[in-house]
Amino acid sequence: MGTTSVSVEYINPFVTASFAVMSMMFNEAPTKGALSALPDSFTSQQVNVVVGITGDISGMVILGMSLTTADRIASMMIGQPIKVFDYLASSAVAELGNMICGNGLLQISEGGHLCDLTPPTVIRGTNVEISTLAVPAIVVPLKLSLGEVTITVGLRGNK
Repeated sequence: MGTTSVSVEYINPFVTASFAVMSMMFNEAPTKGALSALPDSFTSQQVNVVVGITGDISGMVILGMSLTTADRIASMMIGQPIKVFDYLASSAVAELGNMICGNGLLQISEGGHLCDLTPPTVIRGTNVEISTLAVPAIVVPLKLSLGEVTITVGLRGNK
């Protein structure tokens, strides 16, 4: 089994988790767009929540979105309008990433894999290199009325 297929087998738990968490948080199920491969290790979105995965499976999951979408998501999560993408807004989108990744990792652990999450990191800006994304990654766009959120999953098994 090649690295790409190993990476692909870990995508569904995070997509399923994204649907569950977003449906609960925003009272709306997202619509899944076409999957694509991540050709390089650079961010393509204005706001990126990066969560590392360590243990039997390692790599990272990145939630990417435009600044407008991040503001809308943070406003919904906080319950008040976000005027400037500040620490509070950043914490809200980081928590969304944490909830999705925790839920996805729970599903992976039910398959017998022992893993941990790193705390989420919010990276602002496109074309920021994430040099630790050294495994093939798959990008899954999810569309909400709040905007599009891309889930990038780059994981590999260590056993």
